[in-house]
Amino acid sequence: MKFQEIKENAKVFPGEYLLHQPSQQIVMCGAYKKSEGLIKALKNGQLMEDKVENFRKLVRETHERKTKSKRACGGCKG
Repeated sequence: MKFQEIKENAKVFPGEYLLHQPSQQIVMCGAYKKSEGLIKALKNGQLMEDKVENFRKLVRETHERKTKSKRACGGCKG
């Protein structure tokens, strides 16, 4: 896993995983307040809010991604 700095033009979406550097924990983004420079995140079941500078975006390599195969059950076919 790699982590990249969140810059001004970066897009951070709710539900995305981030690294909270002061606590060294992976958290789930709840809200990105670009104008205020804050991120709300879920950490250990509790909602927290901190500066954007304290977070890093989680970047997965292509080999780390799960390959999804779309398959239907086939039960509805005539």
